[in-house]
Amino acid sequence: MLARIRSLLFTAEEPLPDADPLPAAAAALLIEAAVMDGDFDADERAVIAELLGRRFELDADEVAALIEDGERAAAQSVELYGTTRVLKDGLDHDGRLEIMEMLWQVVLADGKVHDYEANLVRRVAGLLLVPDKEAGEARKKAIRRLDFDPGGA
Repeated sequence: MLARIRSLLFTAEEPLPDADPLPAAAAALLIEAAVMDGDFDADERAVIAELLGRRFELDADEVAALIEDGERAAAQSVELYGTTRVLKDGLDHDGRLEIMEMLWQVVLADGKVHDYEANLVRRVAGLLLVPDKEAGEARKKAIRRLDFDPGGA
């Protein structure tokens, strides 16, 4: 699976016909957000697992493999364009908004928003062609969903 993620993110190769590139791209992006503050903790890992499983209808083993491969891909990644291109091209506008909300849930999972994490989400919004207002609404939805206190962020 790591080879598939690499080919999606770093080459112009087409993915295997039966492979859905969206879960791998989403996993890599969510993990990138989780490690942005230098600490990929259990809360962030749990949120990512739940989000990927629910959004892409994956079982626990599939989610675990995605997270493991996504961690390696994030560690080797130097740019966001390849990952976000897969998501931008493969999702409609509502799907891209859902990815933005998922990103915010990961960023908020540890109870604080690091400047690097917030910057990443802003850059991803631009690459996914999500307007600032809608990206802000995605953040508000994530806050409500997690019952997060933004005063602490």
